[in-house]
Amino acid sequence: MMSFDNNFPPPSTNSGDRRLSTLLHSPLYSPPVAFQQSTCQSANSQQPSASRAARQSSPAENETANANIFDFAVRSNKSTSSKKTTTMTTAPAKLYGKNLSDYDELDVDQLLSQLSPEEISILAKEVDPDDNLLPPSERCSYECNKEATGPLNRKKLIEHINKQALETPDLPEIKPYVAGTVRGKKWVAPETNGNTEHEDKIAIDIDDEYGDALNTASQEEIIDLAAILGFHSMMNQDQYHASLLNKGQPIGLGWDGVTKATQPKVYPPEPPNQTDPEDSIKRVRDDDSKLLDLNWNNIKNISDEKFENLFNALVENTHLETLSLVNVGLTDRLADKLAEALEKNCTLRVCNVETNFISPVGIIHLVKSLLKQRSLEEFRATNQRSQVLGNKIEMELTKLIEQNPTILRLGLHLEYNDARHRIASHLQRNIDRSRLRRTGHFARTYTGGWVVHKKAK
Repeated sequence: MMSFDNNFPPPSTNSGDRRLSTLLHSPLYSPPVAFQQSTCQSANSQQPSASRAARQSSPAENETANANIFDFAVRSNKSTSSKKTTTMTTAPAKLYGKNLSDYDELDVDQLLSQLSPEEISILAKEVDPDDNLLPPSERCSYECNKEATGPLNRKKLIEHINKQALETPDLPEIKPYVAGTVRGKKWVAPETNGNTEHEDKIAIDIDDEYGDALNTASQEEIIDLAAILGFHSMMNQDQYHASLLNKGQPIGLGWDGVTKATQPKVYPPEPPNQTDPEDSIKRVRDDDSKLLDLNWNNIKNISDEKFENLFNALVENTHLETLSLVNVGLTDRLADKLAEALEKNCTLRVCNVETNFISPVGIIHLVKSLLKQRSLEEFRATNQRSQVLGNKIEMELTKLIEQNPTILRLGLHLEYNDARHRIASHLQRNIDRSRLRRTGHFARTYTGGWVVHKKAK
């Protein structure tokens, strides 16, 4: 996988020779001056040099001598590198006999294409790709080549983990527990002089008349006085309500009394809706003049076909004023059908579709359909599939409501203050216009807005 340059030292069997040879022949190493002078002087002298003596001696002595020379070379290199920093920094750095700039022109893809699959797997284990988009299974270098013994049994795995946890002994305590022995510093209460009362006392100057009245007042009268003055923290709820209703104080409800929990009132369950969908659809289709209010609230399992028949009949109806479809499972598709019916019906005044499965886009379609006839005065659509409509939907709803001059009440949960304030202001203006029209102060000349004229005679 890795190739060496010709200038790199050949391998050696002796560890001392290998360390010294690697140091002296490495392209990143430049011999220090002190080491060069010592080797030149030893070469000119008649005594044998250290390397010649190492070759003539035994292998154990060779290793000891080479190790000493290696340590001397390292110490000499450290001592001279601080003195001659200019020579070390100006020399170009090399790696395997080549300058580092030569490796910039190498093509990594070409080098990877020359590797075998075994070498690529070895390289992948040594390199961790710093990429958060990769799953941990691909970033982990651990590979389990063991074959699976069988399918995963979660119950047996949990039993094995519990068994292993019970069989594993606890870590021994450094200091064993002894009953009655106090560990650490024991808290001791500060010493007092026996005077537990506050030294600072508040003196209130009360008139003699009021002082005599408070001194002679009973407990019930003081509780009533506290209720009148609004001292709610001085009494419980039953005492407060009893004082307001002038019922007096029940037994055990004085200053030191404990009030019992008030028993909740039991209300009878609401009876189920007995409206017949088939009969009501027929009456809406026949435009029955007596059918002014249609309530399908909480009726379960109404088919989509019945809803479609109701909305189709609502188009031609001219008497129905209130339509309530609460908790009946309306979806966006049925909401679009209802929006089409509201665009053509001009007599409906109230429409309630709360607690269904209508999306914010479906609510937009319903509110937009109210601009066609401008006859609906109340529209409610809270508690839908999405509790939060979002800023974009709320701003679009606000623009649609501001274009509607007839709507008076709107049942929608709005999160943003801007949308709530703008819609509330517009609904208040619509209510004022309706009151003025009812009292005769409005002339219906709509030229960019309602114009207030004097009362018609």
